[in-house]
Order: sequence, then structure tokens, then C-alpha cells
Amino acid sequence: MATISPSLLALRRDPRLLKVPPYLSALCIVVGVVWLLLLPLNEYSRQTYISENALLPGQVHTYFGGSEQSIFNAFKYEMQGLAGKPQNEITTKIGDIFRESGLKVARQKYEYRAAGNEYRGENVYAMLHAPRGDATEAVVLVAAYRNMEGEINNSGVALVLTLARYFKRWSLWSKDIIFLITEDSKAGPQAWVDAYHDAHSSPAVDSLPLKSGALQGVVVVDNPLDHRFESLHISYDGINGQLPNLDLFNTAVAIASGQMGIGVSLQRMWNHKDTYAERLRTMLRGMASQGLGHSSGPHSSFIPYHVDAITLRAVGTGWQDEMAMGRVVESTFRSLNNLLEHFHQSFFFYLLMQANRFVSIGTYLPSAMLMAVNFSIMAISLWIQSGKPPPSKPPPSEDNKKNDAADVDVDIVKQDGLMAIIPKKDLAIVERQLFLPVSFMLFPSFIIFTFANVVLPPLVAPLLTIYVSPSSQARLLVKCFSLLLLGMFLATLSTLNFSLAFLIGICCVPLSFLGVPSSDPSSYTKTQRSLVNNVISALSTVAINMICPPVVLFAVCTYWGIPVEEVLTEAAFGWQVSGLWTQVVVWCVWWPAWLVGSLFVNPFG
Repeated sequence: MATISPSLLALRRDPRLLKVPPYLSALCIVVGVVWLLLLPLNEYSRQTYISENALLPGQVHTYFGGSEQSIFNAFKYEMQGLAGKPQNEITTKIGDIFRESGLKVARQKYEYRAAGNEYRGENVYAMLHAPRGDATEAVVLVAAYRNMEGEINNSGVALVLTLARYFKRWSLWSKDIIFLITEDSKAGPQAWVDAYHDAHSSPAVDSLPLKSGALQGVVVVDNPLDHRFESLHISYDGINGQLPNLDLFNTAVAIASGQMGIGVSLQRMWNHKDTYAERLRTMLRGMASQGLGHSSGPHSSFIPYHVDAITLRAVGTGWQDEMAMGRVVESTFRSLNNLLEHFHQSFFFYLLMQANRFVSIGTYLPSAMLMAVNFSIMAISLWIQSGKPPPSKPPPSEDNKKNDAADVDVDIVKQDGLMAIIPKKDLAIVERQLFLPVSFMLFPSFIIFTFANVVLPPLVAPLLTIYVSPSSQARLLVKCFSLLLLGMFLATLSTLNFSLAFLIGICCVPLSFLGVPSSDPSSYTKTQRSLVNNVISALSTVAINMICPPVVLFAVCTYWGIPVEEVLTEAAFGWQVSGLWTQVVVWCVWWPAWLVGSLFVNPFG
């Protein structure tokens, strides 16, 4: 009978294997970060292109200008005269202008309450029925009276009023055109699009008395300037990191920069030099915005309804006037008018690093997946350690090896006609008894909560020692399942919101290594082992408190100079009004994993 090599059967008990997972996990993290840093290179990114041939961007001659300049100036003068007037009077005046242009007009009131604040206002919109359409499709032109910075958007509203009057004279439209003027840039657009799709909450939000067909595209005009501008800044981030179809963005860029000769910027990179550093910074800014998942403009409210939308904002001081911006909008709407079906040809998951360069999901997704895999590897390692029986006695000295060799208990393993003699300790399996600890136990409140998070694990750990007394195996299993669930959640999340998954993965990297017991604790004396454990525990406690979600939020807000209460208010508004679920991921995925890791770093006893 042939003999199986004992080393093969005992391979799973080889202590050298238990030393591999941390290095393999670290390798996944390093490769994931390096993968992301390589994306801005030409070899890994691509030039943007139009996938939908029917769009034909920049292929039409635009006629907006000439006498329209005088009409625009008159409307702008009207809007400036309304400064300081009640919003009801402003809305009434805008509705009257739409009616004078021969359009159907409707109004909508809304009211939201979030984080102790009240968001109340009224939208006014007009509809141009397509002379060559059947009212089954529509495109929307939006201007908020106040933009995201709270500035009065006089030029933007006046431009929409002028374009409404201008578009009315054309008979080439195959889709209805809706002209929407909202009071603000967040609550107003959200109330309107919710009501358009009958997803609003009555009676806080009024129903729309006037509707058209399925929305095919949205363009938002933002121009609070009283002078000529230099370039257009395009915002495209939606709620929860959702993005519009890349073809819509590429169409606007092709028309603005190619047909009209207007510079285009994104992610507040005003003077992009197309270097590696500039590309990387733009990509990281986009990831930060998508990871936060907040609204970046009126367009963000439309994207969750699978309505592709962008915001065109005039920035800088230059020689471009409002007529140039109007021609960009006209040409964009002429391209949208050519669509035979909804945007679907191009990408919905991408990272932009310059107006004409991007990477698609197939290129950047492995970096987030590697982050998730590192947690799964450590979870498997801890699972193996949890089933390893504790040593019954210290390793024999050289003098006693011969005597002890005779006392070793062995088992004879037979399988498929093969035989091996294996020490029983290498085949021993320990039953895993799971212990699951109970994890859930404006600015001043935030500080108190942050402090409570920092001191919670050291306080809970002794209590668990007194009332529960979990074994070392139970602690291993808790951390094992925590890392396993974290890796699973991040792997799934990366397909929905890559940026949020990657950012949380980076913040949670220390959880893979802090609190992991040594695979060979017997190499130290009892005194040395106690001293080493105390030092490592103290350093680990400091390190793990640095990745606590409230601490990270406070550090990021301090670095960017943003008040914490403003971020919390925005999060509350997003949850209540826009359906933002970033905070759900933070408190249901990141925070539980951090809490379990903190309890592991602060030993139970």
C-alpha cells in the first residue's frame, strides 16, 4: 500500500501557512491602491467618444443670438427688479412671461422638514408641445432661482425665459420641452421630479397639473454672473454616486469646446493642464463627491429616476457672453431631439479625469474588489485559527525530544488505497462555539457622540469580561465574521458606488491587521508576552480610534474647512428628501466593523 506524504495531509496545520494571510492581505491592498493610481495614465484611460450616432453633436447651425440679445437683456432687467420681492411675486412674474410666449404654465408648492429646518417654496414651469411629436417623450431645461451657493441666478433664469420664447418659433421639435424654474437647487427640483413620477408625499408636495411623456434628458443652466464668462463648468454627479449616461456629458463637451470654442472644466479644476497630477486630482475629487452621494446641483434629483441630467455653470471672467451659452443649450437640445430611444449606448459607470478622458467600470473595479478581498482573506485566516486547539503543553526542549517522541499519539489515515501516519494533534478539530456581542448600545451632539465612540470599546470590554467571559476562540470568530461581512458588503457596494466602497475600504484597512493574535505566541516568555501585548494593544487602540467614522468625518471637515453641522444637515436633508443612503452604509457597514475591531483591540480579559 502506498503511503501519503504526512506533510501533505498536515499542510493545513503548518504554522507557516497562518503567517501568509496578513502578507497576502497587505499585497491586495497595495495592488488595489497602485491600480487606482495607474488609471490616469494614457495606457489605462481612454479618450471620450460618442457612442450614440443619432446625437450628431455640433452638426447643426445655431441661430440663437442677434435680436435675442435684446430680449435676454429685457428679461434680465425684469429679474433684477424682482430682487428682494416675495417669492410668490417672483413666481407669478415668471409664469406671466411664459404665458406671453404662448406656453402652457403650471405651478407647484412644496414643503419639507429635515434636521429641524423647513424647506418651503414654489416651482413654476411651462410646456412646449412638440409640433412633430405625440407627447410620449420630453426634455427639460431647468434654472434654479438660487444656485447651490445661494447666489441669485438672474442670468440663468433670464436665459431660460429667452430660450423658451425662441424655441416656440421652431417647428422641428419631436419631443416636448419643459421649462422649469425652481426656487432653490435642492428641494425644488426634488419636489418637481418626485411629483412628475407620482412618487411625492402629499399634501406636503403638490401634484403636477401639467405633464408630458417620459423624460429623456435634462440640462440645468446656472449663470449668476453679471459679466462675460470664461468657460463652462459641467456638474454630473447624482444622488448616491449615480451618474448620467456618458454620451450626454460628451455631447455637451463636444458642442461647447468643439463647436463653440468654449473651455470646459469639471470637479472645480478650473485650469486643467492635462498632467498626471491634474488627472489624478480630478479623479479623486470625483470619487469623493460620488462617495459622499450628496446632491451637487439641480440635475442630481433627476438621475435616480434614470433621467440623464447635467448642469452647465458659467465661471470665470472672459469674453464669452450669454448668447454663447444659449447656443450651447440650443445645440444640445437639437442633439437630444435626434434621439430615437433613451440613452443606453454609452457608459453609466465611469470615472472622469479630464473633460476628454475617462476610465470605465471594467478598468477601475478591480481596485475596489481587491480592497474587499483583503478582508475576506483575513476572515478565512481567523476562521482557521479559531478551529485550532490550544497547545496542551509547551514545545519540548532538545534534551526531551527523544523521550517525548515516543509519547506522541498518532492516527493512521487510509484513503483511496493510500496510507499515512499523522500525529493526532494535526488532525484535531475544535468545535466553534459562536459568541455574538451586542454591538448597539448639530455640533455639540456630534462631539459628544464622537467622544462616546472613542471611550465605548474600553468600557464595554471589561463588562463583557465580567458578565460573559468569552473565550479566545469566540473573539476570533467575532472578528472573523465581522471581516467576512465587511468584505462581502464592500464587494457588492463597489458595483453600485465604486467610490464609496473604495473610500470605506481604505479607512477600514487597519481592521485587517489590528487585534490579530500572533500565530506563534509561545516564542515569548510569559512576562515578555504580557509586555508586548500591552504595548501593541495601546498602539492599536490609538490607531483604531483614528478610523472611527465620527473622527474621520471631523478630520475631513477640518481639512476642507467645512463646518461639521453643515455636513450633518446635508446628510439629514438627503435622507429625508433625496433618498441618500451614504449614512446607512457608514452606520450599518463601517461602524459595526469598527466597533468589533475596537473590542478586539481592547481585550475582553
